[in-house]
Amino acid sequence: MTQKTILSEMPNGTGRVQRQVVLPFLKSVEISFQSIKVRFFRSLITTMSLVLAVSFLSFINVSNDIANGMLATHDPDLRQSLIRSGYDIGAQDISVGSSAKQRWIVILSLLVCVVGIVNAQLMAVTERFREIGTMKCLGALDRFILRLFVLEAGMQGLAGAGIGALAGALFSLINAWLHFGTAAVRSISIANLLISIGIATGVGCLLSLLGVFYPALVAARMQPVEAMRVEH
Repeated sequence: MTQKTILSEMPNGTGRVQRQVVLPFLKSVEISFQSIKVRFFRSLITTMSLVLAVSFLSFINVSNDIANGMLATHDPDLRQSLIRSGYDIGAQDISVGSSAKQRWIVILSLLVCVVGIVNAQLMAVTERFREIGTMKCLGALDRFILRLFVLEAGMQGLAGAGIGALAGALFSLINAWLHFGTAAVRSISIANLLISIGIATGVGCLLSLLGVFYPALVAARMQPVEAMRVEH
């Protein structure tokens, strides 16, 4: 641990030197990781909702990348296969995108995911009243409590979004292979595939952080006396 010297002015104008113990950032990461381990199954449920939403987003994006790769080959057989599969492709179209229906379904699934994360984090705050009160009685500042919850959400978000993005991409590749054969899988651009996976992962992490923001503020602004007084 490190120490930080603080010089505060007294009412009579004299200065008083105080010592404030500041935990290193890596120690905060360790505490957050241990908290996730203790509440593993609750964290797993929260993460699974994120995995499902992100995997759907990744599936749609990678499927469009595969379709665009097939069109880029200028193979009329692959083009007809896409049309038979339901893609709305005109005679002069050289690329496809998500339909309005797909976009709305993705947005709704992501919104449901955020609501689920907020609800789970609020329940986590309720369960940890005494823990938060104890840390505050020991001198933990509001920003330290806020940092712990944000780190926990960041870890869950990175793990859930990463797994979901990879799972969605894998299912999309398998679906393309079953419907169009190996030519469809070979036609996809690796760069576009990685970009789609990265976008889905980034969106998942952002959703996780947005979902924890309000519960983290509730925990950070909690009064130590009120938190210690709560009976479970």
